[in-house]
Amino acid sequence: MSSIILLLGANLGNKLDTLSNAVNFIQDEIGDVKSISHIYETAAWGKEDQPSYYNQTLCVESDISPEDLILITQKIENKLGRVRKEKWGARIIDIDILFYNDIIIDQPNLKVPHPFIQERRFTLEPLTEIIPEFIHPVLNLSISQLLLQCNDSLPVKKLQKVMS
Repeated sequence: MSSIILLLGANLGNKLDTLSNAVNFIQDEIGDVKSISHIYETAAWGKEDQPSYYNQTLCVESDISPEDLILITQKIENKLGRVRKEKWGARIIDIDILFYNDIIIDQPNLKVPHPFIQERRFTLEPLTEIIPEFIHPVLNLSISQLLLQCNDSLPVKKLQKVMS
């Protein structure tokens, strides 16, 4: 079994319901959700003229390959109503693969670890809840250390945990 860390993000529609539905689909179609962070409300990053996001991280155990995993996460996004219009644009749901064990993948459609983890407070805050001591396989720093070094000043506010 592999340990997979996912980031969920939503900033359109009923964000709480969308995140809860995403967790349920992940449990059904990917594997056992072992841990789940609180939900964090965060300002939009990259393209800031849009509604705030709700973000959450999950640790999932699965035997699905990374190549199949990206296809399944995109299928789940589509089921939940995701329409891809522009990079970093507003969306019903986004499911990012942050880590797949400690392996490094650099393919055109799949980069693991996710290349922007260390730059995004909205990713590091919930990650610190579920894997604070995990060592980033490229940067060789723990998630807690990356959060301490993060220069992202956008506000990140802990909301609640969604029970699925």
